[in-house]
Formats: sequence, C-alpha cells, structure tokens
Amino acid sequence: MVGLAATFGSGAMTNSINDFDEADLFLVTGSNTTEQHPLIGSRIINAKQRGAQLLIIDPRDIPLAKFADLHLRHNIGTDVAVLNGMMNVIIEEGLYDKEFVATRTENFEQLKEVVSKYPPKTVEKISGIAAADLKKAARMYAKADKAMIAYAMGITQHTTGVDNVKSCANLAMLTGHLGRAAVGVNPLRGQNNVQGACDMGGLPNVYSSYQPVIDAAVKKKFEDAWKVEGLDDKPGLTITDMMDAAQKGELKALYIMGENPLMSDPNTTHIEQSLSNLDFLVIQDIFLSETAKKADVVLPAASFAEKEGTYTNTERKAQLAYQAVSPPGQARPDWQIICAVSKLAGYPMDYASPADIMKEINSLSPSYGGITYERLSNNTGLQWPCPNVEHPGTAFLHKDKFSKGLGTFMPCEFKPPAEMPDDEYDFMLTTGRVYYQFHTGTMTRRVNILEREAPEALLEINPDDAKKLGIRNKEKVEVSSRRGSVQLKAEVTERVPPKVVFSTFHFNEACINLLTNSAFDPVAKIPEYKSCAVKIRRCA
Repeated sequence: MVGLAATFGSGAMTNSINDFDEADLFLVTGSNTTEQHPLIGSRIINAKQRGAQLLIIDPRDIPLAKFADLHLRHNIGTDVAVLNGMMNVIIEEGLYDKEFVATRTENFEQLKEVVSKYPPKTVEKISGIAAADLKKAARMYAKADKAMIAYAMGITQHTTGVDNVKSCANLAMLTGHLGRAAVGVNPLRGQNNVQGACDMGGLPNVYSSYQPVIDAAVKKKFEDAWKVEGLDDKPGLTITDMMDAAQKGELKALYIMGENPLMSDPNTTHIEQSLSNLDFLVIQDIFLSETAKKADVVLPAASFAEKEGTYTNTERKAQLAYQAVSPPGQARPDWQIICAVSKLAGYPMDYASPADIMKEINSLSPSYGGITYERLSNNTGLQWPCPNVEHPGTAFLHKDKFSKGLGTFMPCEFKPPAEMPDDEYDFMLTTGRVYYQFHTGTMTRRVNILEREAPEALLEINPDDAKKLGIRNKEKVEVSSRRGSVQLKAEVTERVPPKVVFSTFHFNEACINLLTNSAFDPVAKIPEYKSCAVKIRRCA
C-alpha cells in the first residue's frame, strides 16, 4: 500500500480479476498463486491454454512454475536488483513506452541513472539469475501488449518491502502497462477483507478512504460527524511498534480482534514477553486461539456465516454477505460488541444495523460514496472508487491520469536482507503457507479433511543439502536461529534451491515464527518473514 500510494497515488490493485482472462503475459513474483489465490491461479492457467505467456520470479519451484515460459529462481531478497536489471535492459534496448513516460510520468532521468548500475552481468552476481535469462524476461514483459504484474507477500514481507513494490510500479510505468484493461500492478491480498479493513481506516495513520489523521480538515470532518472534540491528530502505532512498546512497559493494554500474534508475528519469544508485560489484554475472536489463552477477557465473536455485512476483496470490490445461521452461545457480531464496549466506556454508538453503519461510510468516505447497501443488495459488488450512486464503479485505475496526477518513478538501490547466512547459521529460511491450511490454523485445523491432507509442519530441504547432513525424507530435524529452535519433519524436495529451507506458520506444535526475524521495513513496518539465517541438524 505504501509503495503504490507513493508512485501512483493509490495503494490498491490497479485492475480487476476478470482482466486475468484477457492478458497476454503475466509476471508473477512473490506469489504462490495456485495455492494461495487458487481462483486467480486457475485463470492464469486457462490464459496459458489460449496462448498467454507466463513469467515467474520466485526462489521456490511453486506449482504454477510448471506452466511458466520462463522461471527466474533468484536469491532470496534480491528482488530490487532483478527488477532494476530488467529495466536496465528495457531502457538500453529502447523497449520502453516513450510516449507514456513523457506524458504520464515524472522522474525518469533519476530512474535511468539508478538502473544503469544494474546491467545483467551485475545482477547475475547479486541474484544468481543468468544474464541471458534476465534479458529474455525483460524483452518478454516489455514487448507484450497487455502484461499484468501480480505479487503477494513474497514481495512485501522483507525489510525492503516498500522498495520491492516501488520497483514493480517503476517497471509497469516504464513499459506503459497501466491505465487500461488487462495490465497493471496487482497485489493479491493475504485475506478476504484486508483491502476492506485498510479502506475503513484499519491503519494507524488514516481514517476511512485513506484520509490522513494529520490533516486538520479531515480531523474536523470526523469530529463533526461523531459529535466529539480533540480527536488525536498524530499517527498511532503499527503492530510491530505495539509489541516493542508493550515489552518496554510503554503500552499498558491491547484489544486484539481476529488476530493471533503468538502464532503469526515474528520472533514469538519477543511477542510472548510483550503480551505478558501488559496490564490488560482483551481478545475478540471466534475460537480460543493461542493468544486468547493469555487474555484477561475473551469476547466471543460471530463468524462470517453468523453475521451480515460487507467485504472488500483484493480487486477493490465491496460485496454484501448475508447471515446464514445464528451465532452460538453468547457470541455476537463484531459491530455489536464494539458498540456495547463503547457505550460502557462513555460514548454511546447508536447504530441499528450494518446498513446503518454503511450509510455513515457513504457520507464520510469519498471512494465509497456510491457503494450503498441498497445497490449492493441488487448486484454482485461494486469496485471503488465509486463516488456517487450514479457511478458504475471502477474496473481499473489511472485511466487518463494517476490518482496523484503524474506517476512518479521512485528508483531504489538493492539492499540485502537484514540477516544473511554465515558459517554457523548457514541456511536461509523462508516461510509461507500450504494449500490446505490458512494462516495460524485457528479455523482450518478444526476441519478433519484439511488436517488429513496437511496434518503437520514440514521443512522443505534440497536433496543435495539433505545428503550432506545425512537427513532422510520425513526424518525429524531441528532448525535453529539466533532466536529459538523447533523440531519438525524434513521434506526432501527440489522445490527449494540449495542452502534454502521453507516451512509454514500454521502449526503450533512447530511454531516456525520462534525462528523468524523481527527486523522490519522502515516505512511500512512489515516484518521480514521471508528470510532469516538458520542452522539444521538431524535429530538423534
């Protein structure tokens, strides 16, 4: 969101899911698409069958790679160098969209200067990608008429996450793959309502529709609407900031909704210390998660099927979901719990229904002005920006101009991951998900058929490394970082390159985030889940 907002003026997927049916080329990087976004993955495979090209940039041999025309398996954390190298080739060979660059963008000369330092041979030394393959990738992307970039957390979950995103944006602007159907820069969100939560101000520095808390006029607007005075005009803390502040005793209480940081946050020992140092912890969730077991108060919430409301998905589309069954026991929809807590705290919230809340969203959030409950009841969803009820919604962004006017090239220099392998910790660990489990397993691990398919954590290790260490397939190993150790079974596979191992964070029996590094991107504050140094030994 930060990277795209800086370059384009809007931090969201530029295009629509239907556009995947029309594109000529897909550049998929940092996304295990068929496992984590299977409906989009299937569209890419179908597009391949009609003749579209597929370019994958990913260290692992993900399932989608078998359909790829070219798979660049770069060293972990070298994304900026790879993308700069592609732009170097495109500029040197005159393949960039000169008219688009001249009329729709700014700062091209600075981009040109920076990427000139990344010729293919230099990038080969940094990334491990053969210079010839890098040139081929650059030509494929630049020469395609309709090319879509799709990325996920393999791009963002680095200390250089914002730089990685800016580099994707730079590449798309350079080639004119923006502002029309079946092109663009398309982040695939990690959960079904991540986009909606951010749209509604679920960030420490904005109100809904990304209206800054530091803006005096915005502050006045919300004070008038809520009939209050003195709303805070300073940005709050991110999750990583909160945990540091709690450990130092500067943060006294936390109210956590639908999140399980004891499983999902990096460096679990640090998270446990931080939560233990709080005076008061409230958890609002549908199951008693690992984090909920540490809470002073647990508020039982309704699941998706037990409440009514809207979700805004990865393509900026708000959709209405209806209640199917009643919540069990004392569980209530989240909005009712929040209203009740607010009333007891001295500020009555008098919303009668989700439709009532939506009316306030329409009045205070410009991009949602026309996404009314009534309209959503009569169609399959509306994509923002949708400023009024006559507006049909927006299938793709930046048609004639960028949200900020001109798109801004923001060239970035390559920086290595915060923690690199050394003589003692000689492997690189990267983490992610598997098809059959979701996030921290709070829901999926209660489903027998999913547990049957993926019942435990595994450590993917390359056959050459396994042979050197005397490790057989499904044999138990111990993986250690500077922060902790876990034991789990090895999966000997060529999915990972030599000296790289991969595992998931779904399983509390082998909590992989005990190992991960809490180093984070200095701007977005997202942790570096995708790389840390570990050592491996065969268990006796």
